[in-house]
Amino acid sequence: MRPSAPLSPADAGAVFIATLGPIGRMPKAPGTWGSLAATCAAPWLFSPLPLAARLAVLALVLLGGAWAAGRAERIMGSKDPGCVVVDELLGQWAAFAPFHLAADSAATLPLDLLLLFALFRAFDIVKPWPIRAVERAVPGGLGVMLDDLVAGVFAAASFALLRLAF
Repeated sequence: MRPSAPLSPADAGAVFIATLGPIGRMPKAPGTWGSLAATCAAPWLFSPLPLAARLAVLALVLLGGAWAAGRAERIMGSKDPGCVVVDELLGQWAAFAPFHLAADSAATLPLDLLLLFALFRAFDIVKPWPIRAVERAVPGGLGVMLDDLVAGVFAAASFALLRLAF
């Protein structure tokens, strides 16, 4: 859904952040495209950082994304519009946060990225408890972001258990 009036610079910036530019405008499955973009960028922009810096980045994405997603909801007149994919960036990077998955790391990097991508997408789509409960309980942009953050934490925990088991 597009707004009828031209957007102010702040509104245009919020929509750009919320949709990760053109990624949220992909014709099919924008959430998957958002997760894929986050996965492709992580080995260079996120995972090489020290853990404390990764956590700081997640906090900034949560705060900026909540603002942008909330503003995009108001502009588009829709709760959690499909084109808003900054929450996928947060959730996918939350799944990667505990692990060093940098481009110069182990030979298992592609498999690790693929598995974490699949785990996050599964939790984000299925939304088992408490993910669905968070989505329903927290309104606005913060709610848009938090359910994906919880899905990312579930994906990271599942990945860690799989690593221990195999």
